[in-house]
Amino acid sequence: MRSDRVLGIASGSVIQIRGWDDDCDESLRAAITDASGADPVDDDYDDVVDVVVLWWREDDGDLIDGFLDAVPMLADKGSIWLITPKPGRDGHVEPEDISEAAPTAGLRVTGTISAAPDWNGTRLVPRS
Repeated sequence: MRSDRVLGIASGSVIQIRGWDDDCDESLRAAITDASGADPVDDDYDDVVDVVVLWWREDDGDLIDGFLDAVPMLADKGSIWLITPKPGRDGHVEPEDISEAAPTAGLRVTGTISAAPDWNGTRLVPRS
């Protein structure tokens, strides 16, 4: 990942953030906005996006449903960054839960990183 990018987000990328709440990492959100050069679009945005940043906690519901809501928003070659609490944090999502949910939603995991002090990031792309 180049130093001028956060989560691989290039300048000019259209970003949608879902699942944002007061427990999320504001510095990561600000870095995403800075990397793209624009504010994220709202949930009611009616065009495709380059990246969906999906903040998710164990008690947010069915992860498959979260993925299925995000996938139609993706442009060709778009990706989803699933941001989940790290192990030991409230709401932690087990990696195997992500790996099991992804194929059902037509996605595949391409990598996992430490996205912020309390949050991991898992990159997913549509299966081709």
